[in-house]
Amino acid sequence: MNAYHIEIKVNGEWREAEVTATDTLLDVLRSKFDAVEVKNGCEQGDCGACTVILQEKAVNSCLVLAVQANGKEVTTVKGIGSQECPHRLQTAFVEHGAIQCGYCTPGLIVSAKALLDENPDPSREEIREGISGNLCRCTGYTKIVEAIEDVARKI
Repeated sequence: MNAYHIEIKVNGEWREAEVTATDTLLDVLRSKFDAVEVKNGCEQGDCGACTVILQEKAVNSCLVLAVQANGKEVTTVKGIGSQECPHRLQTAFVEHGAIQCGYCTPGLIVSAKALLDENPDPSREEIREGISGNLCRCTGYTKIVEAIEDVARKI
């Protein structure tokens, strides 16, 4: 299979890799760029665990071919905030108890960030719709929605 040279700006840093035509952005982020914060859940676009922001839009990285991201900017949850300097969404998730096992949390925070970047004052229904592509098996989403509402009120 042919190899393609790609360059992707990941969390503000340009990264390069050789990929095949069938490599997904998820695979490249995790295996070539060590972005293991991007979780591999279903590989079918159903769970949202692999959500990243690609060119200011939340996408399931398992559904994007790596070559499609060539020359573009990708933000993972690590690009949103860190343990030393957390984003207010990360802080709100902790304060509201919106984190249980944590597997879905990176994707949810990325989806919430993309939503708030596009709509800083979403209604509860718009928040639910904005995170509807992210599955969480531990919560009933109430605390997650409340955390996002709390951040929206403070923007």
